[in-house]
Amino acid sequence: MEQEEKYWRRNLAVCLVGSFTTIVAMTLLLPFLPLYVGELGVGDPAAVAEWAGVAYAGTFFAAALVAPLWGRLADRYGIKLMLVRASLGMAIAQSLMGMAHNVFELVGLRLFAGFAGGYASGSTILVATQTPKRRSGWALGMLASGIMAGNLVGPLIGGALPPLIGIRATFWIAGGVIFLTFLGTTFLIKEEKRTTLTKKTSADLGWSQIPDRRPVIAMLATGTLLMFANMSIEPIITIYVGQLVEPVRVTMVAGLAMSAAALGSILSASRLGKLADRVGHWQVIIGALVVSALLLIPQAFVTAGWQLVALRFLLGLALGGLMPCVTSIIRHSVPDAIVGRVLGFATSSQFAGQVAGPLMGGFVGGHIGMRAVFLATAMLMALGAVYARIARGDRA
Repeated sequence: MEQEEKYWRRNLAVCLVGSFTTIVAMTLLLPFLPLYVGELGVGDPAAVAEWAGVAYAGTFFAAALVAPLWGRLADRYGIKLMLVRASLGMAIAQSLMGMAHNVFELVGLRLFAGFAGGYASGSTILVATQTPKRRSGWALGMLASGIMAGNLVGPLIGGALPPLIGIRATFWIAGGVIFLTFLGTTFLIKEEKRTTLTKKTSADLGWSQIPDRRPVIAMLATGTLLMFANMSIEPIITIYVGQLVEPVRVTMVAGLAMSAAALGSILSASRLGKLADRVGHWQVIIGALVVSALLLIPQAFVTAGWQLVALRFLLGLALGGLMPCVTSIIRHSVPDAIVGRVLGFATSSQFAGQVAGPLMGGFVGGHIGMRAVFLATAMLMALGAVYARIARGDRA
């Protein structure tokens, strides 16, 4: 038991650092991506914006497509092997991005990074399956904090390093850091040995073998809602803030509003995960969805920039507990042999929210009004809470 305790804590530490570094690498190019596209020969400003969008979105699109495949292979061949593959693939992709000769190579390498990656989702599977049940909420909350911190820190590093060392060198340093993650994953992570029977079972079992699919479907929907709520404001935030503050402060306040939710989630994820271990994951999920819906309503009626920033921070605090609880419920609702496969679908559902949120926000904001974006998202979160309560039934 003592040996098991030591291994799961060490696994969590390696996965936390590895997920943070790989997410930083995926997001650090945000501030300088248009500049790099210009360096690669794209001259027209409109074309620069289009190619930058394609290059950035390509990684996440590819990752969404292959997440269930990597989860299935993790069930059959072991999760550690998938983490080793992902970290090595990401290290190679990042290094090669710094050597791109044209925008087509850059987009191709971003797609390759999405196909070859999946370290954060693989880490989630490993922590969910190797951590004692009584500590799973806390452990997954810690991991979620590391992932969200990567999303927050990545653009900051991407804004600071290129002026000092250049864009290409920034990619090479990122690749080197991920290679250290590859070494740590290879030599430090210990995964419980999988028997031949387990591997065979994982190949034979499928969705139909899940005893009760209602909680799993509810958690897939909740994962989509989480990312939807975070991302729906993205297309309209700068314009919305422009109605609240003087022009010279628009970009600063918009940046604070976008970062506030991530910071709140980082601070609350492990604490709400720990609370869920005590009072139950369903209770935390339903409560978080209800509170999120209530916090979205006043965001439609703010009269000052600081009010929006404060409400986005509180929203992040509420949303921080969702992902650890979603993963825990899925983990304990499916047979062990296919947990990786189902958590892969959960990852894809989150990417779907990242895509659908901005699309809905842009459409509703442009055709109905920006305040309607917050109200529509609030309604969806409230419906999600009702659906989760129905799916929960009499479960603890």
